Amino acid sequence: MKSGDMSVLLNGLTATRPVTVLGAAVIDVITEASTLPFRGCDLELKQRSVNIGGCALNIAVTLHRLGIKAQNALPVGVGVWADMITTALAQRGIKSVIKTDTGDNGWCIALVEPDGERTFMSFSGVERGWCDAWLNQLHVPPGSLISLSGYQLAAPCGELLVTWLETLPDVTPFIDFGPRIEDIPAPLMTRILRLKPIITLNRAEAEIAAQLLDVDVDNLGPAWQAQIGAPLIVRHDIDGAWFYDGDEQGYVAAFPATVVDTIGAGDSHAGGVLAGLASGFSLADAIKLGNAVAAMVVSQRGGDCAPTLDALRLAYKDV
Repeated sequence: MKSGDMSVLLNGLTATRPVTVLGAAVIDVITEASTLPFRGCDLELKQRSVNIGGCALNIAVTLHRLGIKAQNALPVGVGVWADMITTALAQRGIKSVIKTDTGDNGWCIALVEPDGERTFMSFSGVERGWCDAWLNQLHVPPGSLISLSGYQLAAPCGELLVTWLETLPDVTPFIDFGPRIEDIPAPLMTRILRLKPIITLNRAEAEIAAQLLDVDVDNLGPAWQAQIGAPLIVRHDIDGAWFYDGDEQGYVAAFPATVVDTIGAGDSHAGGVLAGLASGFSLADAIKLGNAVAAMVVSQRGGDCAPTLDALRLAYKDV
């Protein structure tokens, strides 16, 4: 079998690189909405569930279920939301190295439309309060992969986090800017990109990135390599993903899925890619793993749908 066969990939999931996941653990109040609200409307919502969420938390859960050990830096405070997060993390066998008594964790309302698309309205908490004392608790050896989100990099703590990254020898940031890509100041973005991170973008974010480089989105990949010189992943959801890395570029097809809910899909995809990279996979094979994970996530309702390694083996035993 080729190295890209799913059975081979799944059997090869053994971390050879340290991973640190830095970011938020929050509460997602997931609701069903017939349409998005407009000014002055009175929209009736149907509450579907209350879950733990946050980009970093979703990535941490995905890694854990795939058997990849990570250092999870997910600030947990004190309060109603923090208590829910503490209980949920314990139930999932996940520990965070960052605890604080400075406040409660954040939460958000997710509006899920009939086609599965989701819109978030967020309320920030301690997850945006990064400080030197928290960062000094982290052990990040050379060769590490460090997962970060645009939610932290676009926040007031973004400058602090980038300065910290600049002090770490021989690490690879893995960044999903998400919808906050437009909110990161240009000078800070320049410093981030100098670190040669692996960047993952969805279609909309790729449009914004193309504007930053002043190129057409169809030419983003080659232009990114010429101007930034770092790996880039562009996710096209059910249409697969493109990747660009130096002189190498390629396309990785998506796995068939009936989309019922896209909450957590991008984060879970990132977790799958990180698991592959931590296990020494090529970028293409890591993306294939991410595609497989994301396909299972969008096929289920709710934000806590990352599959276990056994579930992936069963689902893709013939692939």
